[in-house]
Amino acid sequence: MVITELLERNARLYGAETALVEITPSEEWDKAVTWRDFSLIQSTNPNAPYRRELSWREFDNRANRFANLLLSRGVERGAKVGILLMNCLEWLPIYFGALKAGCVAVPLNFRYSTDEIAYCLDLADVEVLVFGPEFIERMDPIAHSLPQAKMMFFVGPNKPDYTEDCCKLIGFCSSSAPPVALDETDHAAIYFSSGTTGFPKAILHNHRALYCSALTEQRHHGQTRKDVFLCIPPLYHTGAKMHWFGSLASAGKAVLLRDVKPEWILRAITEEKCTIVWLLVPWAQDILDAIDSGRVDLSHYYLDQWRLMHIGAQPVPPSLIHRWQKIFPHHQYDTNYGLSESIGPGCVHLGVENVHKVGAIGKPGYQWEARIVDDQGNDVAQGQVGELAVKGPGVMLCYYKNPKATEEVLKGEWLYTGDMARMDEEGFIYLVDRKKDVIISGGENIYPVQIEDFLRKNDKISDAAVIGLPDKRLGEIAAAIIQLKEGISCSEEEINSFCKELPRYKRPRKVIFDKVPRNPTGKIEKPVLRERYCSGRLVEVQNNS
Repeated sequence: MVITELLERNARLYGAETALVEITPSEEWDKAVTWRDFSLIQSTNPNAPYRRELSWREFDNRANRFANLLLSRGVERGAKVGILLMNCLEWLPIYFGALKAGCVAVPLNFRYSTDEIAYCLDLADVEVLVFGPEFIERMDPIAHSLPQAKMMFFVGPNKPDYTEDCCKLIGFCSSSAPPVALDETDHAAIYFSSGTTGFPKAILHNHRALYCSALTEQRHHGQTRKDVFLCIPPLYHTGAKMHWFGSLASAGKAVLLRDVKPEWILRAITEEKCTIVWLLVPWAQDILDAIDSGRVDLSHYYLDQWRLMHIGAQPVPPSLIHRWQKIFPHHQYDTNYGLSESIGPGCVHLGVENVHKVGAIGKPGYQWEARIVDDQGNDVAQGQVGELAVKGPGVMLCYYKNPKATEEVLKGEWLYTGDMARMDEEGFIYLVDRKKDVIISGGENIYPVQIEDFLRKNDKISDAAVIGLPDKRLGEIAAAIIQLKEGISCSEEEINSFCKELPRYKRPRKVIFDKVPRNPTGKIEKPVLRERYCSGRLVEVQNNS
């Protein structure tokens, strides 16, 4: 079965029901309805100026129209269709339209610079590009120098003269399903690696992988048509997309929240009656901090229906979840581990029934297998640290046009993740760190994630990152970049005293107060920190007071 059949089924069986809602928050939205107006805030207003929605039938029709537009322009099966859009109501119909036309959808990171956009378009052989107004300035310098891009479609106001109006054009196209037969082995999508180690690699998946991710997500979280999923992370990323696939598989409503702050998240949950929310670590931290500071009063929101909060895309500090459970004791909690190379989250899965194992990423997910191996590919002893390898129907076909990189991570059917992990006596897997991020200091292996988790237990610390700095005697030393909570003062001596609970060799030798940079999926951008602090320009440590 291919992923587009799920959309067609939903349109056929539940056509009039809401599939997607887009909310564009603003300061005016905050003022539109006060918390006291519970009769209003608990009932969705479909005509609100900040809100748009699509039914399943409209969703499928728009996808068909875009597919037929591509076919009418002579776009051939297997052509690459780039999507450079912020989260919006048009995003998913365009994605599915590309698939229905037999093309390969190529989502692009909305934070890419002009050079990165050009690089990825060239690497993926993109022939058709759809982009929005937020990217005009970045597209202008390269628009006329992309020989492989045969056509460009635009979504939104202020259309550049070198593009065509996508929404206007599809209005003249048929809403009937295009006459293209798809198979689960057909190429379906190219996703890009996060690029935290340089320019991203292009990851090729087939329809089987996409369908696998939908079944895995729905199985893990038990989604039904009654569930409402709040989607905040960017749709170009496999994490957001494949978690939404659970809504696709269950025909449940999903809400796209186009900006993020604690009040807006809670307001969207209240108005749309959301039952499932996927958060990144910084957003969960922000919500808890806003509640602790008194900025957010939970009695101002209607949250009784919210049943599941899950986190992924990065290591999750156990201290954060313990804090969350104290404030939201009725919530189920889950975490999913995955990579774009494994079609996103779910190849390892904690499970809501295993909340007592907070700190672990879980066991192999539905349809998946996992191993912990040494450098020779042999299984390590239980409890020992090795590289996590996974196998399942969502493993990528290859790094597109990069056979050398593919050979480095694909060993037969096994995907070597580059993450160091260990497995306990019950079969639960714990992430230790990225293989490339291990610090070797005086012959001892130091895993930064362990120190970062410890530091985040400090009530004054909002976020922390640990990197290795060059040292003549030890080779490397651990340096802690500390981001304090807003308005809080702290000294290096206080941090050093707090770290005395750690074994001596794990204690940071350098403390730096600075903001911890994270990419759009919440991962710490350690190359940015290494460039900043490992280049001989190390700044003097100053108190953040």
